[in-house]
Amino acid sequence: MRYLSSIILVSLILTSAVQAEPKGTFRHAHNVGFGAHSSLDPASKGRVLQIIEKIMNRLVRPGPKGKPQPDLATSWQANEDGTVWTFKLREGVRFHDGSTFDAGDVVYSFERVMDPDRASPARSAVKMVTSAKALDDHTVQLTLGSPFADLPLQLMDPRLRIIPENSGETIAALGIGTGPFKVDVFDPDGITKLSANLEYYEGLPGVAHVEVIGIPDAQARLQAFLGGQLDMERGIVPLLRRALIKSDRYKTQEVPTGNWTGLVFRTDVAPFDDVRVRRALRMVVNREDLLKLALDGGGVVSCDTPVAPNDQYRASMECPRDIETARKLLSEAGYADGLSFDLYISTIDQSWPAMAVAFQEQAAAAGIQVNIIKAAADGYWSEVWRQKDAVATAWGERPADQALNEAFHSTAKWNESYFKDPEFDRLIEAARKELEFDKRRALYVAAQEYLRQNSGTLIPFHVTQLVGVGARVHNLDPVRNDAVRWHLIEVDEQ
Repeated sequence: MRYLSSIILVSLILTSAVQAEPKGTFRHAHNVGFGAHSSLDPASKGRVLQIIEKIMNRLVRPGPKGKPQPDLATSWQANEDGTVWTFKLREGVRFHDGSTFDAGDVVYSFERVMDPDRASPARSAVKMVTSAKALDDHTVQLTLGSPFADLPLQLMDPRLRIIPENSGETIAALGIGTGPFKVDVFDPDGITKLSANLEYYEGLPGVAHVEVIGIPDAQARLQAFLGGQLDMERGIVPLLRRALIKSDRYKTQEVPTGNWTGLVFRTDVAPFDDVRVRRALRMVVNREDLLKLALDGGGVVSCDTPVAPNDQYRASMECPRDIETARKLLSEAGYADGLSFDLYISTIDQSWPAMAVAFQEQAAAAGIQVNIIKAAADGYWSEVWRQKDAVATAWGERPADQALNEAFHSTAKWNESYFKDPEFDRLIEAARKELEFDKRRALYVAAQEYLRQNSGTLIPFHVTQLVGVGARVHNLDPVRNDAVRWHLIEVDEQ
């Protein structure tokens, strides 16, 4: 009897620990990159993903190694030719407003993204989907216009969050979702305040509150972290690594990612409308040196492919510096005496100024004069990016098909270089339809090799993200941002 009582006591203690109320506040920043267009609508141009990722769920989420895992969908299967996919949905889930999650919400969310009149940036991720249909309350069928074997990878897109049916008019301000936290105050320029969702299907969140603070400048975000005003900063400069490691106030995480930083040249305006100029701009670069100067070596060299280093479709390419050929190409294009242009950057990303200066010095060897212009961080994505002829850019990790389609397909909303090439479009469209893996991979590789020769985007490296974490923070997954299980985080109360 005494032994049985001990078991019961231990069980009660463990149950109490599991069901402990959330406590404390976790604080981090976002860069206010969309300025006045900032929104809680995941399908909008101004979506603030640093908030949305905590308040809304997807059907499919990336696991620790980037593979598709269940989220609001518990399982999925395709028909033989990959044109019809059926998803079983999680039962017993509620939105923050108390309404029950079901198939109608999924159909509404997808139809909203797929609507061409809305021009959602997320549409490119699922443009192969022609219809979404509820088979019953907890089963959804997605029909595709052509075979596509990698649909679950596409559904990991961080913008494909599920919102309540018919909430489109209010979602931008209210942010109603099924995630581990719910919105109390949305203030993208100030402090957005979130509180724990006590009915979250994966269990009680570890913290009672999350504050996402708008800080446009990267250096200011870093100082706020070092000053103890933030509990996490995911844009730590690699040179700061040694100092953080020596301090008992911080912890660090090194997360290999498919995130990339680069320079974009608009292919629809001179001189960048000449492919010879675009090739020359890539040939002047010593990528190893650029990586060292911009990120202290914290990354993986890329030969202008946006596909992540660990992606199954990544092409293996060499891209040595070749000043002589670069000069020859410029001469053939009519710039024998050299070339001059303005390059717009910002402090929104701490690596951009160093990358730009290094590129400026390397390009000078081929007679290319690069005039660096620093634009304001606040509103950079809406007022500079895609507006100026040459700009710095940064993209988060995406599956190969999405990375190639979303940034380079002729019809893509976010085609920042205005690259329109029928042959490239043909390669990636054929890859989507190919069900045999080896043949599909060959097409994706060919598409990357084609970009290497013809695109208007210089992608020198993929980033190994250095995450700084306050010592009081526990259980932060050492993974890319959109794969973090935010409900697991705990903080020691101050």
